[in-house]
This record gives sequence, C-alpha cells and structure tokens, in this order.
Amino acid sequence: MKIGVCVKQVPAKDAPLTIAESGAWIRESDIGFETNEPDAYALEEALRLKEKHGGEVVAVSMGPERAKQTIKEALAKGADRGIHVADAEFFRLDPLASARSLAAAMAKEDFDLILTGLQSDDQGFGQTGVLLAELLGRPHATIIMAIEMLDRRVKLKRELEAGWFEWVEAPLPAVLTIQSGINKPRYATLKGIMAAKKKEIATVERASLGVQDAPTEKIERIYVPQKTKKTEFITGSPKEAAAKLLEKLRHEARVI
Repeated sequence: MKIGVCVKQVPAKDAPLTIAESGAWIRESDIGFETNEPDAYALEEALRLKEKHGGEVVAVSMGPERAKQTIKEALAKGADRGIHVADAEFFRLDPLASARSLAAAMAKEDFDLILTGLQSDDQGFGQTGVLLAELLGRPHATIIMAIEMLDRRVKLKRELEAGWFEWVEAPLPAVLTIQSGINKPRYATLKGIMAAKKKEIATVERASLGVQDAPTEKIERIYVPQKTKKTEFITGSPKEAAAKLLEKLRHEARVI
C-alpha cells in the first residue's frame, strides 16, 4: 500500500509573532518553525498502517527551503521518502491554489491513501484535504478517529458532535482528513535520524507545475485584538438592580 501524507511547516507555538509591514502576514525572519501538530497525527497513522499492512509512506510538504526540515523529521520517524514542492511565497496561496499545487505534485504517485491533518495551526482553514480529494477525483472522509483496512476498501470511524461517532466505508484510493488524538505520535529515534540522511527528498518547483493560482480568497489584514474593558454601575433598589442585571446578561452578554 502506498500512502502519501501532507505535512506542513508552521510557526512554532511559542514563537514571538510580529505582523509584517504589509499587514497581511507575519514577519518570518526571526521566528522558529515546526511540523503542524495535526499533520503529526496523520503521519503516525500512515506509519502504523505501513507497519501493519506493508507498503510505502511518502511525506509531502510545500514551502521554502526550510520546509525540508519537516520532511526530514517525517523521514526520521519512518517515512520512506519525501516530496518538496518548493515555493518561497506559498503562504500567499489560498486553500484552493495550495490544493491544486499538491494535487499536481502527487498525481503521478498513484497513492492508495492520502492523509492530511484536520487543519493547519497557522491559518486553520481546514479545507486542503477536501479540496485535494475533489481535484484528484477520489472519495474523501473527514475527522477520522480510526482506520480499518478491508479488501480495497477502508472502514472509517468519524467523530461527530456531542460525543457521537459513525462508521463509514470508502473505496480505495481515497483521501482522509485525520482528527488530532487518533493516536500518540512517536518520537524520532537516533537510528531513524541517521537513516533519514540516506532517504530521497525530490524537489519540485511549484512554478513548474503549471497550476492556476489566482486567489478565490485572500487575507486583507491580520491584527492583534485590542484588549478593552468597561465597568458599569447598576443603580436602584436590589430588586430593580437584579432585574437590570438579568436583562444585560440575557440580551447583551447572552450568557443566559
């Protein structure tokens, strides 16, 4: 079985973010980066499927040269090879253009399964997996909490609302969006880190893929919310004050 896993490099959770002069993104020159946490669960699930059923796991990441580090981490954990879709300005792409680029880079691989994390920790659109499935013409299921392999089919446990789950089946090949918490991602071993140095990372320039990247949506401005507070004194008798407070909680704060 051949499994492709999309792994994205995102700003580290504890990075001191500064908004760029354009106002549309952050300044990346002085912060650290790490693998998108939801994608770590997708990678772990791919590795477990490989260990149980055999096959190959290919880590795919789009971004500048530094994105190769995310691929190398996946290789150190057990992925067999990587594909780097190189583009220094990839953060300007909307989800559709990103999915088109990934689909073009992955189309010739003929994957049986493609796994993505539920969403990215930076922009959090949660659309790439669904769009990738549509562009590749493959069935798709979201918020996956368990995968069971059948004969050229997969049985999937999906998380619904209010603690409910459902089981569905899908034919292969398919694209699945993995829910965080499906497993416990492993750490790379020293042996794995050494082995990763010998594994292949193929680089594909995104510009060479010939995909349409005219945005269907774009970020106009990002900003840090302003902290404000307001104090209001409620006057009148205790009964009148209670009635006024109840009115404000119900219609202004909307907490009751």
